[in-house]
Amino acid sequence: MPEAGPASGATSGARAGLRSALPRDAVLLGFDFGTRRIGVAVGNTLTESARPLCIVAAEPVDARFAKLGELIRDWQPAALVVGRPLHADGNPNDTTPKCERFARQLGGRFGLPVAMVDERYSSVAGDAGEPGNDAEAAATILRQYLSGG
Repeated sequence: MPEAGPASGATSGARAGLRSALPRDAVLLGFDFGTRRIGVAVGNTLTESARPLCIVAAEPVDARFAKLGELIRDWQPAALVVGRPLHADGNPNDTTPKCERFARQLGGRFGLPVAMVDERYSSVAGDAGEPGNDAEAAATILRQYLSGG
């Protein structure tokens, strides 16, 4: 589904298109990308719920993708959701291009559709500023996607 790919920005209309193409009971994995840690959450389209799963070290890159590959094999998600970091005014910040690259790599490595959602307020909602809460931020991002926000 090209319109939901990370390069396009996955507008809410594109997200809705991807959601409508998913099975009624699809499993999704959500990611809160960071340069040190990546929060991971699991959710499903049937209940539109999500919960924190784990935190993966961002470096080294090979170990990061090996761990993410294990999670994808274990959970068998139908799609992946990545939070896009932006400034409060909606403009990209220093992490945005790195996050977009991460999303493209996820899609390319694992052959799954990837949607990106605005994560500007997920850190506040999930207290991701506190160490160890990156997985909760990922769950917040995934819930936002599932609710169509």
